[in-house]
Amino acid sequence: MAPDNTTVIEVEEVSLAKAFLAVQSAANKKAETVRILDLKEQSSFTEYFMICSGQSDRQVQAIADSIVIDLKESGFMPISVEGYREGRWIIVDYGDMVVHVFLDALRDFYNLEDLWHHARRINIPQELFITSMQH
Repeated sequence: MAPDNTTVIEVEEVSLAKAFLAVQSAANKKAETVRILDLKEQSSFTEYFMICSGQSDRQVQAIADSIVIDLKESGFMPISVEGYREGRWIIVDYGDMVVHVFLDALRDFYNLEDLWHHARRINIPQELFITSMQH
């Protein structure tokens, strides 16, 4: 189900709009430490990483499910989804934007933010973190 709050963020770039929608979907499932990295200057395989984490394998799966459903409702289908069964590190690849949903301990271990330390961090509008449960 798409986020049902009425926040509309004007974004000219489709890839970034997808990442913002993924942030909002993740926030609806109480994802933690949500980040967007701009990889356009560092990567030939994607433009953005959206990275977040959950406290349990079920929460990690719920976050990934929410993102896939909400983006599908907006017309975006993933190319692939990896790691879902284990629920420890789920990668949802949209081509131009890749979502990484981590179990907290694994996020610290793999530390993508440090691995991609040259990537620009995107400022995420705080309105995207207002979950539909608050309405």
